[in-house]
Amino acid sequence: MQDLVFDLVERGGYAGVAFLMFLETVFPPIPSEVIMPVAGIVAASGGMTLTGVILAGTLGAMLGNTAWYFLARITGIDRFQPLILRHGRWLTIDWPDVERAQAAFGRFGGAIVFLGRMIPTIRSVISIPAGILRMELGRFLIWSTVGTAIWSAGLAAAGWAAGLHFDRIEAVMGPVSLAVILAIAALYVWRQLTWTRKRTQGRP
Repeated sequence: MQDLVFDLVERGGYAGVAFLMFLETVFPPIPSEVIMPVAGIVAASGGMTLTGVILAGTLGAMLGNTAWYFLARITGIDRFQPLILRHGRWLTIDWPDVERAQAAFGRFGGAIVFLGRMIPTIRSVISIPAGILRMELGRFLIWSTVGTAIWSAGLAAAGWAAGLHFDRIEAVMGPVSLAVILAIAALYVWRQLTWTRKRTQGRP
């Protein structure tokens, strides 16, 4: 996988980095844990600057983040109510959960999005609840950009520092990403085993 990313980054330069990060956000064929370290390695070899790589990666990711936000916002929360009421068990969510999430985003939306941008797997989908729950656009853009920039900078800097020893980064980020995925799967199983429909207040 890294050979393909090396080729795309070396051929495409900053535009290639931005394009790959956009794809990773919209439909993640290649994770950012591979893209940005590779871009950092290429920067270390003199092909690009580290600052330019970080800016390109952040821009590409934010284009995808914003696209998901607007798609979710246009869809709207009310259109999800029949789906949640009918298939709440398999989604492990009920309408009171949605209402609590809406209240949480109203109070702590910035922190939720900021932290979400730096968690593998979560970072690619956090735009959806932000959009559905109509988080204020300015706050979404600010906190998404800051979180995305920190994540991109950390990975790119790791690639810069590691030079051509890509396996050092992969050896760390691979298990971290896998642990997050397993934790999400375990949470889903636990929710399935303990799920009971809650009484929906003020809803049909």
